[in-house]
This record gives sequence, structure tokens and C-alpha cells, in this order.
Amino acid sequence: MGITPMVVKQKEFTTRFRGFDVQEVDSFLEDVGRELDNLNHSIERLQEENHRMNLENEGYRKREVSMRNAMIQSQKVLDQMKENAKKSSQLIIATAEVEAEKILNRTHKRLSQLHSDIMELKRQRIQLEMQISAVLESHSKMLEMTKEENKVADETDSTLRFIKQA
Repeated sequence: MGITPMVVKQKEFTTRFRGFDVQEVDSFLEDVGRELDNLNHSIERLQEENHRMNLENEGYRKREVSMRNAMIQSQKVLDQMKENAKKSSQLIIATAEVEAEKILNRTHKRLSQLHSDIMELKRQRIQLEMQISAVLESHSKMLEMTKEENKVADETDSTLRFIKQA
């Protein structure tokens, strides 16, 4: 049986010759009972506060675990987003490189075609210059021949005039 304030207050001692002063013992026991009563109330209050603190602490632990899980999940999502962005940028770069290569190939083909066209135009210019030169030479010879024919005709006309005058 535990000692409670009630037990202390109700405890009765046997008296003997030359024993303790009964009033002094009763007063002391009353003081001890009150002190035990105060201590029991303090213990109950502290136990209730301890229980409340334990519940509050458990709530904080649960929140901490939830926050930690949320942070881990957020980090995973962030890492996934970074990975997706990296893959996306690599894909964009690869696509741009392929497109640049296509443009470069088309440009080289166009340049080659332009060179071919320029060479063809030069060949045609030379051919045309030769034809024009040949035509000019031919016309020049014709003019020469016409001049000679006209000279002969003029001489013939002069001779005929001279004959007619005579």
C-alpha cells in the first residue's frame, strides 16, 4: 500500500510512557500530508503536461517525416525536370544540327549549280563572241567585196561615160 496524504493524515500512533507529543506528531503529519498532497498534484500536473508534450512531440515528428518525404519527392521531381530539360535541349541541339547540315548541303548544291551556270554562261559568251566575230568578219569581207565590186562598177561606169562622150 502506497503512502498517500490521506494515509498520513489518518495514521494513528500508539502512545507510551514518555512517548511523542501527540499534538506535535499530528501537526507534523498534517504538514507532511499537505506537502504530499501538493506533491501529488504537482506530479499529476507534470504527468499531464508530459503526456501533452509527448503528443505534441509525436505530431511534430509526423510533420517532420511528412516534410522530409515532401522534400525528397520535390527533389526527385526537380531532378526529373532537370533530366527532361537536358534531354530536351540535347534533342533541340541535335535537330538544329541536322537542319543546319541540310541547309549547308542545299547551299553547297546551290553554289555548285551556280558555278556550273556561270561556266555555262561563260562558254555561251565565248561561243557568242566567236559567232559575232565570225559574222562581223563575214560582213567585213562582204563589205570589202562590195567595195571592190562598186569600184569595178564605178570604173566600168567611168569607162562607159568616157566612151559615150567620145
